[in-house]
Amino acid sequence: MRQSWWKILTVGLLLYTLLGGFLMEVPRLPILNETIRALYFHVTMWFGMILMLVVAVIYSVKFLKSNDLKHDDVAIEFTNAAILFGVLGIVTGMLWAKFTWGDYWSGDPKQNASAIGLLMYFAYLVLRGSLSDTQQRGRIAAVYNIFAFAAFIPLIFVLPRLTDSLHPGNGGNPGFNAYDLDAKLRLVFYPAILAWTLLGAWIATVRIRIRRVTRAVEDNMTQP
Repeated sequence: MRQSWWKILTVGLLLYTLLGGFLMEVPRLPILNETIRALYFHVTMWFGMILMLVVAVIYSVKFLKSNDLKHDDVAIEFTNAAILFGVLGIVTGMLWAKFTWGDYWSGDPKQNASAIGLLMYFAYLVLRGSLSDTQQRGRIAAVYNIFAFAAFIPLIFVLPRLTDSLHPGNGGNPGFNAYDLDAKLRLVFYPAILAWTLLGAWIATVRIRIRRVTRAVEDNMTQP
């Protein structure tokens, strides 16, 4: 029970996010109207993705220092979980864009940058899959992961702010706080970030255990 408290918290926060996201009152802003509810899913999933990528980078550095495959396990699985939430974030963002901008994909700089960033991490998976030696794969993937993250952050947070963009807070557009300071948004927004992040961590930890059990079984089979 002591080890499962955060899983119970995750389920509770997810239920709160879903119910609050769809049922609680939201501010009526021009153009956005009810679609602002996507804020609880699209934006918060991307926040969770960034936090998981931070964990992946930390463990990539740890692997380079120690060559311990347990650190590589954490790096790859938190990256996998981050990619999942990145894809979900883009999909929910496309649905939001359809109802506010009139099209699923308008070529907005932040949309394009996000797609490029995800392609960088898909390349990370392809790179890992192309290497058979576990230590070599771990080292090369760790270096790639570090540089990918260093490129990803300015790609999605800095560059879109330097040009015209439809996204709030980019290209001269004010962010949501400048539009509205209604605390109702924050009541769901911040718990939603924690909920999606914990869910991603849960998925990653399950896959880490599976990866380690699989490696242990393979090692036992190869021993004489």
